[in-house]
Amino acid sequence: MTEHPGEVDIADLPEAVRSFLRAHEARDFSTATAAFAPEATVTDDGRSYQGTDAIRGWLEQAGTQYTYTATPVGAERDDPDRFTVVQRLEGDFPGGVVDLHYRFVLDGHELISGLVIAP
Repeated sequence: MTEHPGEVDIADLPEAVRSFLRAHEARDFSTATAAFAPEATVTDDGRSYQGTDAIRGWLEQAGTQYTYTATPVGAERDDPDRFTVVQRLEGDFPGGVVDLHYRFVLDGHELISGLVIAP
């Protein structure tokens, strides 16, 4: 993985990001939560969740509300500790298909300290 902004292969994303994406897709809430720093913040659908307990609650609620598949369609390194992954979600939610941008901020490249999910 390069240290410069630009497109990266999904396989070259930091382990915390890859682990979260795999676990989120599998609805493995424990593994997905473990990818976050203790005081991390997630913002999704205009709501923020801080700390791993709140993040796990968000994951559990979001993971059971709809049935969907997520397919990564691209990834970029925005800064040395910031990555954006675009995922196409297809499922039984309103609209049925959406491309979402998952904007990750890493804590020392080991854990996710922030995640913003938006179209």
